[in-house]
Amino acid sequence: MKTLKKIILAGVAASVVAAPAAAAPYGRDYGHASDRGRVERVQTTKVVQRNNGRQVVKVKQVQRRDSRQAYRNWRKGERFDSRYASNYRIISNPRAYRLHDAPRGYRWVQSGNDAVLVAITSGIIGAVLGNIL
Repeated sequence: MKTLKKIILAGVAASVVAAPAAAAPYGRDYGHASDRGRVERVQTTKVVQRNNGRQVVKVKQVQRRDSRQAYRNWRKGERFDSRYASNYRIISNPRAYRLHDAPRGYRWVQSGNDAVLVAITSGIIGAVLGNIL
């Protein structure tokens, strides 16, 4: 009986020690991509030979924004998430943009230059009209 307790306690102790080590490779973002709007710092080094025989090292640092996340193409049936929409806002007067009134349970939102018809409760896209705003 004592050996069984020792084995069980050893197993529990091993799982307590191994749990943080198992989660460590994922870091803080727990494995999903969280680099939306990432800013990358780029450093260039250039060695210049002057006429008087001296060498001058010029170091230049530039911050570059990742442009892949700048615009997202929305499709009917996808789930709309305002975090990934550029220039997001709710269109309160759709007739000013020559849009029909949204059906009950839907609303028009702007994402970039697109007008997107989104279900209020589920966030499912009902229609996308591109380049109208």
